[in-house]
Amino acid sequence: MRIYESLSEEQTYQIGYEIGNKAKVGDVYCLIGDLGVGKTVFSKGFASGLQITEPITSPTFTIVQEYEGSMPLYHFDMYRIEDIDELEMIGYEDYFLGQGVCLVEWANNVEEVIPKEAKWITIEKDLEKGFDYRKITIK
Repeated sequence: MRIYESLSEEQTYQIGYEIGNKAKVGDVYCLIGDLGVGKTVFSKGFASGLQITEPITSPTFTIVQEYEGSMPLYHFDMYRIEDIDELEMIGYEDYFLGQGVCLVEWANNVEEVIPKEAKWITIEKDLEKGFDYRKITIK
């Protein structure tokens, strides 16, 4: 387990960058945290670490967004998933076993389909440590 502490959006972005920069083909990263905690900021940094230059947006309504960089990034948002059948329709296994890296927001909503070897990243606020403080835990 690794724990990072961030005091700003820039630091959260940089932590995402460092992790994305070390990602390998076939890696699955599961990103969880409350609304507004910084998952999209982290995701933008992660994508930048993969040399992706196009704007990163949360794929809330499309479920998965594909980006090209040093390797493909498959960015999932499982917030609105109510049934695993929705994932089967988009062929999620092809992404998880594909030639890129997966970043799965709200992965806790679909834990049953997440590969065992996935890395889980939790972003949490602690208002006692400041409005912009984030604790980022990687397991």
